[in-house]
Amino acid sequence: MCAIVLRSEQLAAIVVDLANWNVGQPPKGWQVTVNHGKPEIGDCHEGDAVCLHLRSVKASFALERNVDIDPARTPILTWRWKVTQLPSGGDFRSSATDDEAAQVLVGFSGRRVLTYIWDTTAPRGAMQPVRSLPLLHVFAFVCESGAASANRWVSENRNVAADFERAYGYPAPRIEGIRIQINSQHTGTTAESFFGDVAFRSTL
Repeated sequence: MCAIVLRSEQLAAIVVDLANWNVGQPPKGWQVTVNHGKPEIGDCHEGDAVCLHLRSVKASFALERNVDIDPARTPILTWRWKVTQLPSGGDFRSSATDDEAAQVLVGFSGRRVLTYIWDTTAPRGAMQPVRSLPLLHVFAFVCESGAASANRWVSENRNVAADFERAYGYPAPRIEGIRIQINSQHTGTTAESFFGDVAFRSTL
């Protein structure tokens, strides 16, 4: 379960807390899932902060965990990420090039998923369904595109409740899982990214 804390009347569910991370293992409560190739997961340091380092060489893997989040109470998803190598030719709009240096996926009850991606080619602001697995529906939002913001930390915030209703046409049910993912197996290239803390919050 994620930690629930109250900060200045803001409710926050911290799902990636790297302050107490035992480096060399996945962050507490998380597990590694491998779709293809060999996962490369490490730590990094930015001043006093610890961050998560992911590198994919023709691979696809993720860190994921179960959560129980009410999007009516904490609809704002916040995170920090940095991309230092984009998968050349990656574009989520085609299954043959569906590689991203960084993704944050939010799983809802009813087998609905939102994925927030840093894409190589698709423009920032693009949004559309992606090819779905059996009984699983995935809708993608492009938060960052290309190398314009590469090699520096970018802070993101999304109202997942509003995004869910935009994608699926009805109010968001409970959130059951979250995943951080990188992949470059379709393009046969290399990708690299870094993540800071991830949290669900009541307000910005």
